Amino acid sequence: MTEPGNTLAERMDDSQLGEVLVSAEDLQRRVRELGAEISRDYAGRDLLLICVLKGAVLFLSDLMREIDVPCQLDFMAVASYGSATDSSGVVRILKDLDAPIAGREVLIVEDIVDSGLTLQYLLRSLGARDPASVEVCALLTKPERRKVDLPTRYVGFEIPNRFAVGYGLDFAERYRNLPFVAALAEH
Repeated sequence: MTEPGNTLAERMDDSQLGEVLVSAEDLQRRVRELGAEISRDYAGRDLLLICVLKGAVLFLSDLMREIDVPCQLDFMAVASYGSATDSSGVVRILKDLDAPIAGREVLIVEDIVDSGLTLQYLLRSLGARDPASVEVCALLTKPERRKVDLPTRYVGFEIPNRFAVGYGLDFAERYRNLPFVAALAEH
């Protein structure tokens, strides 16, 4: 039995945290399932995982330990312009890939697909580099917010239209270290 004050959220004593959207146990279970599915789909092929920084780092770290096909890793960082809660779809690459992807099997690992505009840009940009294939694995998706229809081959969880934090997702660079996904409290 966990005593009061022993959970990370309680120790943080943070009134900004709202309801838990995805528990730590559900995250672990679903990451195992996604890893098994990706391993089946890419059996006999080398896979390049592209992590979209910073939010997808925790998800990627857990996911790649569940994938049993040879895989390599690269990172991209992007910034989308718009309001704090709404992307305009205007995207700037802050950190590009270190190696060419021509002829490679590419899996973009993303923390959350919201409007879809940033992911649409990434798919176009990476697709123009002549990979053998480009697919997407997103931990979270918010169907209510989608502005463009995107092929997201692997999805962890659909969540309601709430601002989500934890398990890599942040609000003003806080909350990334939570082992679960929570909504910010509505004040």
